[in-house]
Amino acid sequence: MSMALHDLLACLQAGPVCLVTIDATQGSAPRECGAWMAVPAAEPGRIVGTIGGGHLELDAQREAVRRLALYQAGQPQPAALVRQALGPSLGQCCGGVVHLRFECLAAPDAPALRQRLAPALHPVALFGGGHVGHALARALAPLPFALHWVDSRDGIFPTEPLPDTVCEHSEPVQDAVPDLAPGALVLIMSFSHAEDLDIVAACLQRQRRSADLPFIGLIGSRTKWATFRHRLEARGFTEAELAHVTCPIGVPGITGKQPEVIAVAVAAQLLQQLARLQAAQQAG
Repeated sequence: MSMALHDLLACLQAGPVCLVTIDATQGSAPRECGAWMAVPAAEPGRIVGTIGGGHLELDAQREAVRRLALYQAGQPQPAALVRQALGPSLGQCCGGVVHLRFECLAAPDAPALRQRLAPALHPVALFGGGHVGHALARALAPLPFALHWVDSRDGIFPTEPLPDTVCEHSEPVQDAVPDLAPGALVLIMSFSHAEDLDIVAACLQRQRRSADLPFIGLIGSRTKWATFRHRLEARGFTEAELAHVTCPIGVPGITGKQPEVIAVAVAAQLLQQLARLQAAQQAG
């Protein structure tokens, strides 16, 4: 569950909210269909989620506050669609049109709302709870990923659980590979090069059997990967199989080595991989 949805459900426990959802778009629009924001009656100056910001969001907030006032006064407020052109009247030049759905909701609506707004999450497996691992887990938390975080050491995970994250202690660490979700994007960055090598080998073995790990990423330099290649070749992996491993990881052009910088570069790479997978599914 995303942080925005978590916050929305918490707001519903304090009082009614007005949910604003993008129902349809034409031309250029700041957000896609299904994007939403919510205005809680208890804090009318607050917005949870976003439909794109700017004057569009400001006007939507004002309309939501108006509807909430009527709702709380006992006047029924059925869901309504409002057409909004993204032109000079909003001080914007997108040139498109959005259709906004306004709904006043209360606490009994929470279960259905949770099911309706829960984002589709793609599985990511992260091996390693070091500095980069922690930075990456934080970077992935608001993104459309369900994280399976694995380490062989005790006491390595944060005491406060991150959203959509399952932490697993596995010794030996590569024993967790067979239980990864099909389609998982795998990132390998343990505290030990020996562990990294065993995890890569286990992932390649699984890929040989099932071909269900579309991305296997290994942190490190080209020198590290050259050494790993020789050792994996000695274990019987072919050139074609080794080509399935990405090392170094992260989008090109970002050269900083601070954990947070690496995390941003790797998170961006995962989003690129996710876009490719979704495009392939749509084409198929």
